[in-house]
Amino acid sequence: MNNLLERITVDPNICFGKPCIKGTRIWVSLILDLIASGMSFDDVTEEYPILTELDIRAAIFYGSEMSRERYIDLKTGS
Repeated sequence: MNNLLERITVDPNICFGKPCIKGTRIWVSLILDLIASGMSFDDVTEEYPILTELDIRAAIFYGSEMSRERYIDLKTGS
């Protein structure tokens, strides 16, 4: 599961340093909001074709780790 985190990046020069899917400007929080609002993985990838199912799973995994009050150390930059 930790290899999913390789799909997430935090770069202070991109999206104000918010966690994003690597190679995009799509925030992890946006993906979580879409899933929470009832969108399916297929709906999300249709809305954002650059995303893959693994990107969505990575966002969910990141969110679950953050909810455990663990800090996830991600490499800055791409």
